[in-house]
Amino acid sequence: MSNRGIRIRRARTHNLQDLDVDVPRSQVVVFVGVSGSGKSSLVFDTIAAEAGYQLHETFPPYIRNRLPKWTRPEVGGIEGLSPVVVIDQRRLGGNARSTVGTITDTWTYLRLLFSRVSTPHVGESSHFSFNDPAGMCPTCSGIGEVVASAVDRFLDLDKSLREGAVLLPGFAVGGYWYTNFADIGVFDVDKPLRHWNRTERDALLYGIGSAGSPANRLPKGYQGVVERFERIYLRTSDDMNDRKKEALAKFTRSEMCPDCCGDRLNKASRAATVLGHTIGEMARMEVDELAELVTGVTDATVAPVVAALTERLQAMITIGLGYLHLGRATTTLSGGESQRIKTVKHLGSSLTEMLYVFDEPTVGLHTHDISSMTELLKQLRDKGNSVLVVEHDPAVMAIADQIIEVGPLAGAHGGTLVYQGSFRGLRTAGTATAAALSQRRPIKDDPRTPRGHITVADATRNNLKNVTVDIPTGVTTVLTGVAGSGKSSLASELVAQHDAVVIDQKQVSTNRRSTPITYTGIATPIRKVFARHNQVPAGLFSANSEGACPECKGLGTVSTDLAFMEDQETVCETCQGRRFTPEVLEYRVDGLSIADIDDLTITDAIDRLSDRTVTKALRHLDEVGLGYLRLGQPLTSLSGGECQRVKIAKELRDSTGPTLYILDEPTTGLHLRDIDTLLSHLDSLVDHGHTVVLIEHNLDVIRRADWIIDLGPGPGKHGGQILYQGPVAGITSTATAEALRETV
Repeated sequence: MSNRGIRIRRARTHNLQDLDVDVPRSQVVVFVGVSGSGKSSLVFDTIAAEAGYQLHETFPPYIRNRLPKWTRPEVGGIEGLSPVVVIDQRRLGGNARSTVGTITDTWTYLRLLFSRVSTPHVGESSHFSFNDPAGMCPTCSGIGEVVASAVDRFLDLDKSLREGAVLLPGFAVGGYWYTNFADIGVFDVDKPLRHWNRTERDALLYGIGSAGSPANRLPKGYQGVVERFERIYLRTSDDMNDRKKEALAKFTRSEMCPDCCGDRLNKASRAATVLGHTIGEMARMEVDELAELVTGVTDATVAPVVAALTERLQAMITIGLGYLHLGRATTTLSGGESQRIKTVKHLGSSLTEMLYVFDEPTVGLHTHDISSMTELLKQLRDKGNSVLVVEHDPAVMAIADQIIEVGPLAGAHGGTLVYQGSFRGLRTAGTATAAALSQRRPIKDDPRTPRGHITVADATRNNLKNVTVDIPTGVTTVLTGVAGSGKSSLASELVAQHDAVVIDQKQVSTNRRSTPITYTGIATPIRKVFARHNQVPAGLFSANSEGACPECKGLGTVSTDLAFMEDQETVCETCQGRRFTPEVLEYRVDGLSIADIDDLTITDAIDRLSDRTVTKALRHLDEVGLGYLRLGQPLTSLSGGECQRVKIAKELRDSTGPTLYILDEPTTGLHLRDIDTLLSHLDSLVDHGHTVVLIEHNLDVIRRADWIIDLGPGPGKHGGQILYQGPVAGITSTATAEALRETV
């Protein structure tokens, strides 16, 4: 089978135009093309989806219902598939108990090591698990943090009790608990709390336990505001309603557990040591430091454990994650870090002839670090696997055994095979990617002059070493440095110390009915146009109202509950996915039915729809390179990069006064050709008086910035320092400076 290749015929998923292609096996094949060209539709939604679906079908129904669900693609036929492993950019997320150690299984080996050779001996490996009652800290239940009252948020000192100085729900004037402190004759209800002395405020908040005359006059059984709040909100075991959840979010904060100090374990487990270190101390070590330390365990009885642990740690170092520590929560990892974490388990796998599918594996990697990822791709190939990569980075294209370009353009103008061959051949192929590869953008020689600056002071978040830095305003600043150098930490400090709008890659909407039509607010104008042209009520043209197909309720699909089998979602047989009743579909505007509007791309809609309100609302999405999206496309189907560009379009549309914008790798998912479009719109934000700060590795973006702040020199404990700040042209003697001056 390995020599036959993957044979795809008449692929029609999304915008694919009956595409035929033979993808070689046992090679690294990189798929390229402009944003929206159809490369992801081919790799993920066709090849990976069919491989996943066929493997899924081999399991019994009970098991299938507990496995990831795959939607079978629209394709004439696919041959030559293998079991598929998709390594995408979705953040690992998880809950508060999920850490780098648990997700990579390194914590399992470390627990086993401590259970065998620690001093003093504590017990089995479960005694070193913060997810097991035998090992978890009883105070924080193994979380490492506790929820504590944010007492500083409880009171408005400029108000009196009668004016509502106690801000907690139920404690304000007329509230259920107001009389418990306001009507007892101890406190002055008309004097602003700012004019109370400390003992008076302590008596109100903490009750009899406080010293001073007000406390002595409190009635027996009085509960201070803090005690009563904690009894109501923190010591109840019932399911919380929305009101309680909102109060918790507003009036509490997470603090390090006072007993385990973040180690998550009970007293006995925290005291055990190996090589003079507790397991908590090892969890806080960077992976490269820990890997070196554990080799010092020479007890022959645990040699296999040490070998397995070292192998996993070395795998993390190999893919550029040596700066992480095992205790770090997975919820704090970036998309790129999450993707590289997922690859760790596959490095040690002895399975062969697997199909590995990667989505932009260089996201989050500095140019200096990319070789570690390309080496991984080659390792997987050399073990007899097929490696398919969707990527825009020329460094990944350069190591490919074969390049496949889908295009020529986006949306309806894409979906065909425009090139298949070597990277050398691609450079002269005359495609959009070939043209982009031939461009070299110079470093900006006339950067804007800042209007002023805002200061990030004494930043110590994560690995930052007491950093103080001025961020210029009215210009574009780029934060650079190797992966793990402290860029995201500095950006987080900037957000914490100053008001800012963060434009990230999280989903725009979790509602499957949310589309570009609903997001831009053009649904109502479109309905009015149809109503006016056809002399009927506008409500007929709403898929949530009277004009909706009664069978699918305007969704276009019907979900069937198959009991113990997975729900089956199929196109609605009544409306054939058109979402409206036949009567509504008869009404036309310029030859288009209301369902035809959903199928228009944003670019087509601007050309074909004459209503100025509609075209004006869509123009910003088109300008940020999203003109290929269909008006009816669910926003839940967008990639992280597309979601980010939707948010940029919204800010371009809605921004008013000068604002600080922070963007995390806005070039994610962007073809080289589309970077100029993105940059022109970031420039537009700056030209309107805003300040833009980017976390970015793309060299073309860095060259176009007005100001650069380079962090490093290395990752983790070796980073967290400002190496250079100033115009891009002036940077020297850093990894970023070296990359900027390399020949493209």
